[in-house]
Amino acid sequence: MKEQILTISSIEKLQDDIFKTVLIGDCSEISAPGQFINIKLNGFFLRRPVSIADYTENSLTIIYKTVGKGTKYMSTLPVGKSLQVLMPLGNGFSLEKIEKALSHSLSDAAAPVLIGGGIGLPPIFSLAKGLMKRGITPVVIAGFNSKSDVILENEFKAIGISPIITTVDGTYGKKGLVTEPFSELLLKLHRAYVCTCGPEPMLKAIHQLAADGQFSFEARMACGFGACMGCSCKTKYGNKRICTDGPILEKEEIIW
Repeated sequence: MKEQILTISSIEKLQDDIFKTVLIGDCSEISAPGQFINIKLNGFFLRRPVSIADYTENSLTIIYKTVGKGTKYMSTLPVGKSLQVLMPLGNGFSLEKIEKALSHSLSDAAAPVLIGGGIGLPPIFSLAKGLMKRGITPVVIAGFNSKSDVILENEFKAIGISPIITTVDGTYGKKGLVTEPFSELLLKLHRAYVCTCGPEPMLKAIHQLAADGQFSFEARMACGFGACMGCSCKTKYGNKRICTDGPILEKEEIIW
């Protein structure tokens, strides 16, 4: 982890309150999908942690919802603006653990199932790209409240994945929650290794259904690198910090 100066290359409005920003600079230290960055904004005491949706050695993409003053300010920054960014932070998803889990299955009916809820979908997109590069095509389920929240559908299709989309109000895709198509998949698959990111109630519901997997948690953070202990949570193996020991936790260690 170190502080980098990244420059805004583009900002795109995806939905009324959802924006995609591409930052350019040295991003070579990013090592796993699911890691995040912590952005310093002028006039704000705390940095803003945002998950990485896509990355190369020279750029990264973030997708965020304008839920407060900080993210609203971020969405108004001009192209060419330089930002102080702590990166990369967190452990990220382990592609090796996914491959190992699937290799233990004696059946062809085994697949990684990636589930993203709302703004938790961007790191799932990064993970899907990583798996596709390894020749593994995952099943992707994306859940939203309404059609006006749907993001990244075309981006998934562009890399060869047709995501199963659900909306709570039924205005797009399948009406209902992500747990419904996930439950249907579990009846068909001999083994389903799940990787998921989204709101905690969704993670808890998936945790009750899944046999194994990796869960990405969100938490309020002050420092983002483990010094303040403000994002600690209890696990079966003691207290862990979401910012450094996470944000990815193993299914077996999670305590609700």
